[in-house]
Amino acid sequence: MTTMQDKHTWSGRFSEPVAELVKRYTASVEFDKRLALFDIQGSLAHAQMLAACDIISTRDLDLIQHGMAEIKEEIVQGNFIWSLDLEDVHLNIEKRLTALAGDAGKRLHTGRSRNDQVATDVRLYLRQAIDDLLILVQGLQAALVDLAARHTHTIMPGFTHLQVAQPVSFAHHLLAYFEMLKRDAERLTDARRRVNRLPLGAAALAGTSYPIKREMVAELLDFEGICENSLDAVSDRDFAIEFTAAAALIMTHLSRLSEELILWMSPRFGFIDIADRFCTGSSIMPQKKNPDVPELVRGKTGRVTGHLMALLTLMKSQPLAYNKDNQEDKEPLFDTVDTLTQTLRIYADMIGGITVKPEAMRSAALQGYATATDLADYLVKKGVPFRDAHEAVALAVRHAEQRHCDLADLALEELKRFSPLVEQDIYAVLTLEGSLAARNHTGGTAPQQVKAAIERARSYLSR
Repeated sequence: MTTMQDKHTWSGRFSEPVAELVKRYTASVEFDKRLALFDIQGSLAHAQMLAACDIISTRDLDLIQHGMAEIKEEIVQGNFIWSLDLEDVHLNIEKRLTALAGDAGKRLHTGRSRNDQVATDVRLYLRQAIDDLLILVQGLQAALVDLAARHTHTIMPGFTHLQVAQPVSFAHHLLAYFEMLKRDAERLTDARRRVNRLPLGAAALAGTSYPIKREMVAELLDFEGICENSLDAVSDRDFAIEFTAAAALIMTHLSRLSEELILWMSPRFGFIDIADRFCTGSSIMPQKKNPDVPELVRGKTGRVTGHLMALLTLMKSQPLAYNKDNQEDKEPLFDTVDTLTQTLRIYADMIGGITVKPEAMRSAALQGYATATDLADYLVKKGVPFRDAHEAVALAVRHAEQRHCDLADLALEELKRFSPLVEQDIYAVLTLEGSLAARNHTGGTAPQQVKAAIERARSYLSR
């Protein structure tokens, strides 16, 4: 008769088998099997260290290495048989290794626990995920810069409170998102440093009595250092929370841009068109072209933010050290990586397929008295205190509204009613081009400065 002792490494302590419902409720193999190759990577480094410390023999090491090579091939080829009875990725691989390598496979777990093993696997996985995501962030930044480079002189209204504020170039607007993504990349890079610490060797919670060399394993796995407290090493998931927070910020930035793309594509704006391959139609209204991708990015942002909240809640009441609660860290983390990866990939392609409508942008910039601040600045340069200039221009705007015209359409004598200091040169100031050109400083929207910003961006991307 097959007993639980045949199935579980820990069953000797129990007098009855685990209920089938409990087995299914507590098993994690369906989702943590994505850690398999990282589990093998960590196990091989652990085995190499055990052999170097004479804890296992070189013969055992050789059998483990050959067995793991076969298991890796089975996993890559999709031939590995995963068993729910074996709970998780670690025991599935260990069971198969024991079948291939005999007692050597059983000796592999010497000096470690599944607690420090899984913490190591997740860190190895997340380190690779961050490296991959940084490449995708850079790809999206490059797409934004390429689009911006074609529109340094394309003028659009800049908004505050979604009201026309001041004219800016479309390139300048796009580069704002480049800067957001640059900070996002910095956050991912910084988080990677804290991910890249080795928990292995902490064992269950207190370390191990075997004469291990944790620093050797850290070097073999290219970790920057070790987790220096065994309790902390196995129990905290702040590195996963920090990553998810950075991911949520990236999604938030893309959600903001998505909202703008949706608005800009609507007929009320008509600033851009998104390529057909990123849109869908309506089942009832034949004229519709719906911006489904940016809408879904907006929606998926809530998904990632939800994962951040889930991970924070997961950790908030856990006493030291490891608790089964931490099994719940993986699905939110994995889905965050998947969602962000898919979003960044599709977004870079979508940005590259945007058609810009400069005439519509310019027409919108001529509405809402976007150059009113330029008139106020003009008066200040003539010696008028800013608050007085502000009041004079506000009265001028009210007058123009009553006339149903722009400030630039008012006659010189009309403008002089609000300040006698206004001269003929005011009309150069009140043009959209004049407004942009006046902001000729680092970070400003003047075409010269925007071109310089594009060059800085390209230099950053080529590092």
